[in-house]
Amino acid sequence: DVTAPPADACPETWTVGARLTPVSGQTSGSVGLGAAPFDTWTTVTGAQLTLPEAGLYEVIAAVQGGVIMTGSVSNAWLQARLFDVTANAAIPLTTRTITLFAATPAVGVIHTLHGNASASALYQVAGPTTIRVEGLKHVDSGTTSGQAVWALNFRYKKVSD
Repeated sequence: DVTAPPADACPETWTVGARLTPVSGQTSGSVGLGAAPFDTWTTVTGAQLTLPEAGLYEVIAAVQGGVIMTGSVSNAWLQARLFDVTANAAIPLTTRTITLFAATPAVGVIHTLHGNASASALYQVAGPTTIRVEGLKHVDSGTTSGQAVWALNFRYKKVSD
């Protein structure tokens, strides 16, 4: 860490220091997607962090998801991604498929699927930045219930300035 002196300081005294531990943080959260429209990204409640200062961060969300399919369901999946709230943009290359069902069961058959994924990135920010985990459900046709996405461990660690 380098701290510059005030603009009119005489003599100019710069302060240079080192951190013994990296800047880091973590949280968790969950969201039920039952009421959410298909193919709409929904915020995972509680899974939001603020990167406190400019730098390059390793950001990781260990996510889980589950869906119950009843009747004749075709092509259903759950996804998660990281989203930069400050920039109002998805963080590139972080969309992950948690679970995928690419079949059509017989009418009256119930399938319950559960899956895990890890959405992660090295992410450069210019200043304090809020990021969150979002979940999405997709079904080509049929009926689903009990869809949910959990961010079991959503964390960051600063890796460089």
